[in-house]
Amino acid sequence: MLGARLPVVDVAVVAVYLLATILLGAWFARRQRDTQRYFVGGRSVGLWLVLISVVATETSTVTFLSVPGLGFNPNGGNLTFLQLALGYIVGRGLVAWLLLPQYFHGELLTAYQLLRQRFDTRVQRTASGIFVITRTIADGMRLFLTALLLNQFTGWNITVSIAVMGAATILYTCLGGMEAVIWTDVIQFAVYMLGAALAAVFIALDVQNGWSGFVATASAAGKFTLFDFSTDPTRVYTFWSGLIGGAFFTMASHGADQLMVQRFLCARSLGVARAALIGSGFVVFLQFLLFLLIGLGLYVIWQQGSLALPEGIKGDAVFGYFIVHRLPAGVVGLLMAAVLSAAMSTLSSSLNSSAGAVVNDFYRPLYPKGDERHYLWVSRGLTIMFGCAQLGVALVAAVAMQRSVIEMVLSVAGLTTGLILGLFTLGRLPRPVSSSAALVGLVCGLGVVVVVWLPSTGIFAAWDAMPSVLRQPVVAWPWFALIGTATTVTAALLANRGTRGG
Repeated sequence: MLGARLPVVDVAVVAVYLLATILLGAWFARRQRDTQRYFVGGRSVGLWLVLISVVATETSTVTFLSVPGLGFNPNGGNLTFLQLALGYIVGRGLVAWLLLPQYFHGELLTAYQLLRQRFDTRVQRTASGIFVITRTIADGMRLFLTALLLNQFTGWNITVSIAVMGAATILYTCLGGMEAVIWTDVIQFAVYMLGAALAAVFIALDVQNGWSGFVATASAAGKFTLFDFSTDPTRVYTFWSGLIGGAFFTMASHGADQLMVQRFLCARSLGVARAALIGSGFVVFLQFLLFLLIGLGLYVIWQQGSLALPEGIKGDAVFGYFIVHRLPAGVVGLLMAAVLSAAMSTLSSSLNSSAGAVVNDFYRPLYPKGDERHYLWVSRGLTIMFGCAQLGVALVAAVAMQRSVIEMVLSVAGLTTGLILGLFTLGRLPRPVSSSAALVGLVCGLGVVVVVWLPSTGIFAAWDAMPSVLRQPVVAWPWFALIGTATTVTAALLANRGTRGG
């Protein structure tokens, strides 16, 4: 994609950043004495730390590089992606008032312990197991994608790139627990936002005729289009898919997924958690706006002839190309650190939350007589184990997959969030269904979501023997969470009624 090699000063900036994250983890290691501190920071984390940690965790390398590509896209790129961010704000509001209060009744350490209170251990462990498996696979793929970028920026061997990224993330997460994760999230947020702002400044300096030139060129191409009221369910960025689909997607990802719920459990009160959750929606909106404007700026300087691009370059590769080929030494290193920041904030959260799910949903109930020191060592061991598992996924991907396939697989994690939200919805009913009916609903929901997801991958597009429903996309991905939730709830209610009728 890029084929560039960083100067020594830029490699030094990246190396200092990686070393700093490890040292921060070591600093917080001295405070880790029990699993309460290790997984939820002693439930004493303030508003701004929780808010920024939420934003940093949901901002991946793909977001940092691909969202500008959506704005740049010469074939219809514009601001319609922000419609999805509007749905994110609505979904956060619903989670804050409907789901969040449940997590502050008792001393929960995982989201799925709540399902045990509503159903039984089978439902709790099934939901927790789905989270752990999909998170390991999806974040292993994210690790590979980021290592691929590191390889292309620096020329390092892909295996070395995976090892460097993975080892640094495992070390600071294992040593410092959730406190290290949250504080490094804050640093990583600052690094990638500073990097994005600097890139925006350099792009603006290349625009001919300043702001008026930017507006004129972008307007002529329809780049400032924000709303699309189409009712076509196969279109991704419409007002309806953004507002409704985005709201359900966020309710699932932020209300029923351990990766995010764990951050809210760290908050010192329900009020702090609510404010952090709702505030994060507006920060994400502004962050997406900045990334999209960067993409619009890249389009403008390309149209004006200030930016020459290789023939056939993909839209999501343009920002990376600009970073390496148009920014001065030192700034390139900072932007590379920003790319790593976006990835490591998600990966470290994944390791800690996966370890927390296994310890509290599986290990502790089976071995209830251990002391806190024992559980802490088990937690650290599981953090390393999940880190190695993600390294393994990344290494397999490096051998067997291409980037286009990687981006398809990254969406797998989004398939299951709606199903888990369905279980939480069932648990809130005045008369909860039986555990067996809930599991039937989960299986049915998974089947339906997979059927609507497969056509969007394109893997059956050229297979004439397949039914047409599997060869053409049925709905766009923002609707997956709604479909999963609705199917899980409906199937469970029907199964429960059938059981009672029998």
